[in-house]
Amino acid sequence: MNMYLHELKSLRKSTIIWTIVIIALAALYLSVYPGMVKDADGFKKLLGNYPAPVRAMLGINLSYITSIVGFYSMIFSFISLCGAIQSMNLGVSILSKESRERTADFLLVKPVSRPAIVTAKILASLTTIFALDIVFYAVLSIMVNIVNTGSFDEKTFFLINLTLLFLQLMFFAIGLIISVFFSKLKSVLPISLGVVLGFYMIGALISTGNNDDWARYFSPFNYFSTANIIKNANYEASYLITGAIIVIVAIAASCMIYTRKDIHAVS
Repeated sequence: MNMYLHELKSLRKSTIIWTIVIIALAALYLSVYPGMVKDADGFKKLLGNYPAPVRAMLGINLSYITSIVGFYSMIFSFISLCGAIQSMNLGVSILSKESRERTADFLLVKPVSRPAIVTAKILASLTTIFALDIVFYAVLSIMVNIVNTGSFDEKTFFLINLTLLFLQLMFFAIGLIISVFFSKLKSVLPISLGVVLGFYMIGALISTGNNDDWARYFSPFNYFSTANIIKNANYEASYLITGAIIVIVAIAASCMIYTRKDIHAVS
């Protein structure tokens, strides 16, 4: 419990900063919505001039872009990108932190088992991810009700936002498995940005193509189609299961490897 609370305290500042950043990003985009609604036809005409591949890459669907849920589904890709970077950065750093800060020897000589250390770190990380998403959704709901004058499907809106949590869990798990395979990580951010942006670009390229179902497996960003959520108010089971497998396998493998590997301080 002491390790869990210690990790929570150490993650508190970065979690608050990332929460503010994501909320500010959503607020910035939503502030455009009232003006867009006043000139909906002009806005749809403007977006209609974009090439179809570009609209697909940005998640623009002209049939429902003027609704608050449709507009939000367009900007959600940028919000999910920020959330993925935050969780990926957390996953890469949480187990490699002791080596980078040269406190590995101090921690590992304590009368605490490695499985207990890993468990405390992972639980603290997951707590911060859930806290960020809960605060974000609560504030976002208030902002949406302020800028939107009509009614909207709250279930669909919730399902779209829930995919942020799913994406964060996947990238957190991917970050964990990457961190245990590198014995000495001097910097976390370049790896986090590289991996997340790499998957994001792959997802964007897939969206501009024929959107084959098999190709979508190559990028977590394509596992949850906002167009499908708006149309059917559910998730595609195969991608949801694949995401769950990635999270479970990556976290389990990370725990096993970390408990057996030699831990070195970065020189």
